[in-house]
Amino acid sequence: MNLQTTLTAVLAVAAGATTAARDPAQDERDLLKVEAALCRAFETGDADTLRKSLDARFTLTDSQGTVTNLEQNLAEVVKKDPVYEVFRNHHQKIRLYGDAAIVTGITTLKGHSGKTRFEGDFQFTDTWVHREGQWKLAASHVTRMPKPAPTP
Repeated sequence: MNLQTTLTAVLAVAAGATTAARDPAQDERDLLKVEAALCRAFETGDADTLRKSLDARFTLTDSQGTVTNLEQNLAEVVKKDPVYEVFRNHHQKIRLYGDAAIVTGITTLKGHSGKTRFEGDFQFTDTWVHREGQWKLAASHVTRMPKPAPTP
């Protein structure tokens, strides 16, 4: 075996070991855990958790189509506007693609911005990347869900 063949074989084994080392079931648990931590961070105004869990190039497309970046989202949390009384994700579904993942679900929000109160359910799609041993949220898109019709 020549040196190039040996190096190629070693690199192939190393790449396979890196990929095989992560367990999909554990990735799903980790994603649900970090999603819950982000909800708590928005609810409690914890900018440090957001800095750790959001990718440096994070973007959010909100329910009105406005696109904001990491710094803009951190600024909202620091100035505490909006204030969230409830910020919870539920009905999540996870699709794994190696070092990327897509999480869809519903976020229930309740709070206020200034004197204006709000509440509602929002369908979300989160795009995650696995970097430096942890999942980072790269992009999020939310759409307000219609209010259920009142029952007669």
